[in-house]
Amino acid sequence: MIQKHNRIVSLNLPQMKVLFALWFFVLYLFSSACVAQDIHFSQFNASPLNINPAFTGSFDGDYRFMGNYRSQWSSVTIPYKTISLGADAHNFLQNENVGAGVLINNDKTGDSQLKTFHFMLSGSYKKSLDEDLKHQLIGGLQLGIAQKHIDYDDLQFDSQYDGYLFNSAASNNESFKNEGQLYPIINLGALWQYQNERTKANFGLSLYNVNSPKQSFFNKAQIKLDRRLNIHGGGQVPLSKKVELLPSLLYMKQGSFSEFMIGTFGKLILTNDAYHYQAIYLGTWLRTGDAGCLVAAMDYDNINVGFSYDLNYSDLREASSRKGGFEISFRYIIKDKPIGRVKYTICPDYI
Repeated sequence: MIQKHNRIVSLNLPQMKVLFALWFFVLYLFSSACVAQDIHFSQFNASPLNINPAFTGSFDGDYRFMGNYRSQWSSVTIPYKTISLGADAHNFLQNENVGAGVLINNDKTGDSQLKTFHFMLSGSYKKSLDEDLKHQLIGGLQLGIAQKHIDYDDLQFDSQYDGYLFNSAASNNESFKNEGQLYPIINLGALWQYQNERTKANFGLSLYNVNSPKQSFFNKAQIKLDRRLNIHGGGQVPLSKKVELLPSLLYMKQGSFSEFMIGTFGKLILTNDAYHYQAIYLGTWLRTGDAGCLVAAMDYDNINVGFSYDLNYSDLREASSRKGGFEISFRYIIKDKPIGRVKYTICPDYI
């Protein structure tokens, strides 16, 4: 329902193209001036607040709770482990155009047990582009803090070898300024969404680490966290009453590193009653130059659980035995309205 006193701003297709071109240009200026990589998930669709802050509150429901766990390279070295927890609200402060959320990330990597911790608050504002509310433009902002910590005790240095054996009690002859670093984080994003019954589409741009914070353990100002540019898109195409196709892609560029993922889910709806919904998903994604990813997921009412495994085919495959990363994702949505398709009969006026 559209309230009469709300003003709807309508943009035609050329205006929308210009708007997104300007936004891309601004992000490009920020990213090209940048001087460690951020965490990433193969199930990036299940971790939307790590892709674009404009996804905050962008879901069908009132409150959303999300969790992601990833373990990578256990066959090569000490596993890289990443945990992400998020929660957001669709109708913040009783304003249907405002979303708010919180995101917590904890990442631990390698022999040094390098730990990265994020605590971020997200906000978004949505504007409808037509009276039917099919096209929407959303802007998002994330503000937070990050902490990095390294444990030098588990590292080995040349000076601790006596020529034959390693002596952990020997001095490493290194002088470290500190073992931790605390810095602020600023992330920006924009998102276009389209929905017409079961047909959906989205396209977004975001820039993480806009402030390019200093992250050196040696207090060197020139060592900064690179900005990360994300370009992503996805959709939902109904093939029949019970079957849907959900393609998506993600391109990330951070410093000299880049990543491109593309793939699709096939979705089979098992039950779609008013108060009971079940569906299963099977899909595959390709991370170019690195790995293929197999994904299986399931909806059970308001709960979604996903499992994925990466099969490595890069030059590291000789050491990894083609093994990559294992992930689990979880999502729970609270909403008052029925979760499935409501079936009803319109009564005659005289009843």
